[in-house]
Amino acid sequence: MAGILVAVFWAILVSFLAVVLVRLAQTLRATTKLVADVTEQAVPLLADASATVRSAQTQLDKVDAIATDVQEVTSNASALSTTVASAFGGPLVKVAAFGYGVRQAIGRKADPESESARRPARHTVIVGRTVPSARGRKRNGRNSRGSKD
Repeated sequence: MAGILVAVFWAILVSFLAVVLVRLAQTLRATTKLVADVTEQAVPLLADASATVRSAQTQLDKVDAIATDVQEVTSNASALSTTVASAFGGPLVKVAAFGYGVRQAIGRKADPESESARRPARHTVIVGRTVPSARGRKRNGRNSRGSKD
């Protein structure tokens, strides 16, 4: 009887191990299929990613060239601005001063004033400061400094 019990036990154990091996074989087949599918899909994806990276590098090279050109144009514009300012700045100031002088002359001829009103007040310059002359003119009972005599 002990022999039959051992034989039944071994038969159950072998059956259990057979089921486990069959399921392990199915899992290995599914894993193999999954790896094959992933490989089939990964290769085109990697090729697309590589092409995208190459395209991005080309675009970055173009942007770098554009940035270099913009920097060159900016420096050229700055140089041109400096040149125009130095070439036309002085003459324009002279033309403006001449125009101002002509307006003043025309204004004096159109509205003649007394000689004293046209003459600017006399000032003495001492170390960068302007002070009224010592000969104060009397105006309405006051000297040039504004105090009464």
